[in-house]
Amino acid sequence: MKSRNQVVLAIAAILFLIVMVMEWMFPLNVVGAFGFVLPILLVATVRSRRLMVVTLALCILVTFVGLFQPGKKRERFTAVVFNRIMVACVLTGVAYIGVTWEERKAREEAAKAALATQTEHLLLANTQLVEIKDKLARSERLAAVGQLVASVAHEVGTPLHSIAWHVEALAEEPGVTPAMQKRIGIIDEQLNRVVRIIQDLLSSTRQRKPEPTWYPAERLIEPVVALMEPGYHAKGVTLHTAVASALLVWADAEKIHQVLVNLLSNALAATGAGGHVTVAVTIRQASSEEMEGASCTGRPDLSTVVTLVVSDSGCGMPREDVERAFQPFFTTKAVGKGTGLGLFLSREAVSAHGGRLTLESEIGKGTTVTVVLPGLPSDSAVA
Repeated sequence: MKSRNQVVLAIAAILFLIVMVMEWMFPLNVVGAFGFVLPILLVATVRSRRLMVVTLALCILVTFVGLFQPGKKRERFTAVVFNRIMVACVLTGVAYIGVTWEERKAREEAAKAALATQTEHLLLANTQLVEIKDKLARSERLAAVGQLVASVAHEVGTPLHSIAWHVEALAEEPGVTPAMQKRIGIIDEQLNRVVRIIQDLLSSTRQRKPEPTWYPAERLIEPVVALMEPGYHAKGVTLHTAVASALLVWADAEKIHQVLVNLLSNALAATGAGGHVTVAVTIRQASSEEMEGASCTGRPDLSTVVTLVVSDSGCGMPREDVERAFQPFFTTKAVGKGTGLGLFLSREAVSAHGGRLTLESEIGKGTTVTVVLPGLPSDSAVA
């Protein structure tokens, strides 16, 4: 805008000089004086009253100064002066109309800009209102689901106890092989875990807070792999594990067990026959943010974290789904195949341990979920 004004003023100055020369050479020709209308109109587009007053004064001054040059004819002097006064009036009128017109345009532009700003603010407020409404709806749904789950949990408890008794009786049957004993042990362990979850649901509408301790990483992974292996075998998906030895993880075994089961279930659902899923557990140096989050361990000197990475070769997810993956009730599974709460609850559980859970995915290349928890080598002293 500034450069445009400079160009306009330069053109107006050139026109002013041209008309001024004409006035100096032909002082009695009143037609040339009307040429000052052009620089006046150009200056009006700059929208400066002070500059317009100066320009108008110079134009009127030059219009009359030419009459008093020595040696010029003075015939019809009175008529010429009258004509010059008429020119001055015309120039003044043009200047007034030009300034008024440009000021009106400026007010209209300012009003349009203000309207655009208000519209933008209204759109932003509307977007925020929709987000708040969506969050409120999710909260209401969570509350309703909580009440429903508590009611269902109460009814499910009795048949679960009955199943547990039959499993114990089955384990005492003669002819039970060691392999069968292993499977029965897994079933019994998972039944007991379900019973504890139901007790938590019945005791409070909130989830039980984790009670983490320093837990061996391999003992954290092995039960989950044993539980999920039959499902992987039935679908023809290979499950690999790579667990670094002698690692301790700050974990509530039951909570992290739920997290890993959810992650492996999602990986299995996304991977077709012939694909593979890998669970890798390693240790690395913690970042400053991770060290701050690990303060819940009571080890201010803790500088390492354990990463549990679940990666699959499945179909992957588009970017928009990755961004919404941790929202409650969001799921890419078919109706009846998922609740959309798994990743949301998993991240909440990991965060309660002072860790974090992240997800990366690309269509056609699979998904990688990383769980970062406080950890240290098992040969380190644990306070």
